[in-house]
Amino acid sequence: MAQLLITGGAGFIGSHTCLVLLEAGHQLLVLDDFSNSSAVALERVAELAGTRLQRAQPTLEAAPDALTLVEGDIRDAQCLEALFASAKAFGLPIQAVIHFAGLKAVGESVQQPLRYWDVNLVGSQRLLRAMDQHNCRTMVFSSSATLYGYPSPEQVPIPETAPIKPINPYGASKHAVEALLADLARCSGAAEAIQASGGGWRIARLRYFNPVGAHPSGRIGEDPNGIPNNLFPFITQVAIGRRPELTVFGDDWPTPDGTGVRDYIHVMDLAEGHREALHSLLRADPQMLTLNLGSGQGASVLDVVKAMEAASQRAIPYRIAPRRPGDAAISVANPSLAAQQLQWQTQRSLTDICRDGWAWQQANPNGYGDGCR
Repeated sequence: MAQLLITGGAGFIGSHTCLVLLEAGHQLLVLDDFSNSSAVALERVAELAGTRLQRAQPTLEAAPDALTLVEGDIRDAQCLEALFASAKAFGLPIQAVIHFAGLKAVGESVQQPLRYWDVNLVGSQRLLRAMDQHNCRTMVFSSSATLYGYPSPEQVPIPETAPIKPINPYGASKHAVEALLADLARCSGAAEAIQASGGGWRIARLRYFNPVGAHPSGRIGEDPNGIPNNLFPFITQVAIGRRPELTVFGDDWPTPDGTGVRDYIHVMDLAEGHREALHSLLRADPQMLTLNLGSGQGASVLDVVKAMEAASQRAIPYRIAPRRPGDAAISVANPSLAAQQLQWQTQRSLTDICRDGWAWQQANPNGYGDGCR
């Protein structure tokens, strides 16, 4: 059992990972500013895990519980200092961080690059500084396959050695954090640096592809603010009647049915990947892992439409629109390195993804706005 800090733990991927980590016996401090998440998600995580959600200020007034939620911003150095120091004062120092907190909408990043660089890079730098000051040097970082930019056909499925060519501020900010982590790893690889700092860094940079689906209970799932930026939540909202139709951007791609092909990974598989990466770091010497997390299988937009129609027993109306600038025909992971180093691979199919995603949407037609029931 380890005392963990989960930044952005109330979000889609964060909440599912919190559940998996609680089930593995870890104790969690969750830091979230709720800019694109809901505390209701963690109330439901506590319910599913058979525990309770403790709410606290950054200066903890009581020993943290199995699941403790603190509202705060990773850019707030005083908040981070208070959290690390007070956890240590209760004899429960933070041993590792899983870092989800950040902005993630590609289109929005093009419109607001300064905001994305501030939250994603400056926030990460301040978090890493707080970790270093409190001798916590184990991090699992939520990175992204957007780093690969436009993969050429000969690079698909995409290995971790593929060229890094981000094509938007979101991807560029993730690349910058990866570069910062690489510098920390290089520094801690020197014996004199390890001796001077009290220990080297253990880092996992997890580049995931398209996280989708929901917990099979239907109690937690994806609830984006406003109009969804990604395909899957848009499809489920069309199925439930919140949106009139799906827009398919391009039916003339060089793919079997002309629509874009992506690697969709069930969020529970992804959460389990984070657990395995964390456990690998905690039992290893200082190192840096850089791993794709994906299924290695591609599904087209129309494949996903058909699978959701089967799961929901409802028609998904759609219209074809021109290709969007910045899209690629195919993006599929080569996940063999994660299988080799973590003994992890996806267990759930597109059918499972759509079944669980529909169960969540059907039980929560307005997302967490429906409240706890």
